[in-house]
Amino acid sequence: MEFERLSAPSLKELFVQQVRDKILAGELGVGSRLPPERELARQMQVSRAVVNGGLAELARQGFLELRPRQGTFVADYRRSGNMDTLIAIMDYKGGMLANSEIRAILEVRRALEHLACELAIDCASDAELAELGAIIDELGRAETPGEAARIAFRFQHELAFVGGNSILPLIYYSFRSPVITLWERFCSRHSVEALYRNASTLLEHVRNRDKAAVGRWIDQYLNEAIRGSRQIYEG
Repeated sequence: MEFERLSAPSLKELFVQQVRDKILAGELGVGSRLPPERELARQMQVSRAVVNGGLAELARQGFLELRPRQGTFVADYRRSGNMDTLIAIMDYKGGMLANSEIRAILEVRRALEHLACELAIDCASDAELAELGAIIDELGRAETPGEAARIAFRFQHELAFVGGNSILPLIYYSFRSPVITLWERFCSRHSVEALYRNASTLLEHVRNRDKAAVGRWIDQYLNEAIRGSRQIYEG
């Protein structure tokens, strides 16, 4: 057995983590102005290059707004954030999401899944659908929730791809981390078999080119999760 080389976080990563944690903890409120780079470097005992790179990264993640000749301000990340923001929030919370955030992800996924399936029914070849079937077979053999969640995501991403819309797979992939986390939780609570049944039934309707049936199935199993009858919420 071989082990991977260990590496410590860089100073930039530590800088980003400390500032981001203060924002998420409410110690730095929305609209707050951060000290100048020189002062941040002095207080945190790092170079200005570390501070400059860290601030740029936090702006990319949606936590800061860099205003030329005015300074650096805490952004309203709920309005200006992106998927990197959501992933950072999950990291801060130890991989957990608030129930409102879980519901929001499921609602977006429901809309995307309707579109992905309808496009696949219209555009996917029988050979492409057969390849999707092979992924479903692999899902049926998964032994752990983590393995099943990763395979299920691969199936959904490929389903989006075979529909021919070049943007939809990119949107799906941007949700990869939180969606895999939620599927893993679903499998832990309701079994890998339950996830396999959901996905295999979905593919069956797509293979039959039955838009009405696939739409009803998507609404059924995702509404169960959204409403909590198949619980994946916290608490």
